[in-house]
Amino acid sequence: MSCLRVFGGFPLEGEIKIQGSKNAVLPMMAAALLVPGEVRFENCPDIADVRAMAVLLEKLGAAVKLEGGILTINASGAHPVFLDEKDMADTRGCILLLGALAARFGEAAVSHPGGCVIGKRPVDLHLFALKQLGANLSGEDVIRCERSCLKGAEVVFPMPSVGATQNALLAAVLADGVTWIHNAAREPEVLHLCNFLNAAGADITGMGTSHLCIRGVKKLSPVCYRVPADRIVAGTYMAAVLCAGGRVFLREAGGDELLAVTRPLKAAGAAIRVLADGILVEKKRRLRAFDYIKTEPYPGFPTDMQSQFLVLAALAEGVCVIEETIFEARFGIVPELKKMGAQIYVEENKAVVEGQESLTGRMLCGRDLRGTAALVLAALSAKGESVVGGMEYLERGYENFVQSLGRLGARVREEGL
Repeated sequence: MSCLRVFGGFPLEGEIKIQGSKNAVLPMMAAALLVPGEVRFENCPDIADVRAMAVLLEKLGAAVKLEGGILTINASGAHPVFLDEKDMADTRGCILLLGALAARFGEAAVSHPGGCVIGKRPVDLHLFALKQLGANLSGEDVIRCERSCLKGAEVVFPMPSVGATQNALLAAVLADGVTWIHNAAREPEVLHLCNFLNAAGADITGMGTSHLCIRGVKKLSPVCYRVPADRIVAGTYMAAVLCAGGRVFLREAGGDELLAVTRPLKAAGAAIRVLADGILVEKKRRLRAFDYIKTEPYPGFPTDMQSQFLVLAALAEGVCVIEETIFEARFGIVPELKKMGAQIYVEENKAVVEGQESLTGRMLCGRDLRGTAALVLAALSAKGESVVGGMEYLERGYENFVQSLGRLGARVREEGL
């Protein structure tokens, strides 16, 4: 375990290439189980969640190699193996293996997944979708799929779920017949999974809408696919510049996927230019308080950017209200920000934030991926020195985060505990 010592008050300047998307590549890695041959992913981030998924695939008999941003997976020799609680503890994305195993082998046995503690994240919708497709599921602590022959069906989600939509896609691509997924999640990571599967020979239409049609095919084929840039990482660096000050070009950041983030930032006074090859962000003045921020499924404001916006609101001019509708424990960093002088009042799922001119460096402790990143941003803006614990959470989703900040001019140093 390690912590990050941050000396606040130094602006960020320069350019950074945005890494490949964590939330896009993890379901694609699960999908590689469906391909008889080698799959190659370019621009793959070297992060803890990817490495954890690679370990699970290897336990299932796949050959996996990650080197220089190139991830290769050959699942020709894969076979179903029980994935216990220890196996599943490191990443939430491992639940996607359930749909892929059910599709390829008709059987699976997995413990409930781990990941960040940001609120209740039941797998009910995942199991609902697989049952609709004919999976024979049982168990509580251990989810078992036995002697299943998947067939096309109509899956109507009561609410959109990214992971459940992806699991349904993985189960449906090789199923007999036609599957319709209604009220499907529209997040870019669902679109990217569809594009990858289609590149491998699947037949999916309706991408980008809430109604997906999957016509089952007999088999998929090996393919080379480039992982798109991570929109949440891009948003985090955007927020870092607006906390610390400065001017940074985010190479390969996609403007369309970040509209729900850039719109309120521009309205608050941030200088943001979306260019053909990335996004230029600059802080020219103190931000004004945001209009009401409410987390929602895509294309609404992403819950994964709520913690970063909480820090920006704590530094903005005026009062802002942020409502969290996805994960009830997303306000976990509020006590840490209050130690720095932030004026934040939480009632149920809403935070009222009264912006301050500045924050003060303190000893801080992160407890989840996005919350820890947000505390680092707060420390970059603060007067004096901060120490941020919980770096193991950052490593789950951010590649070389500390080194990248250092190259941009931040005074940061990682230390052991």
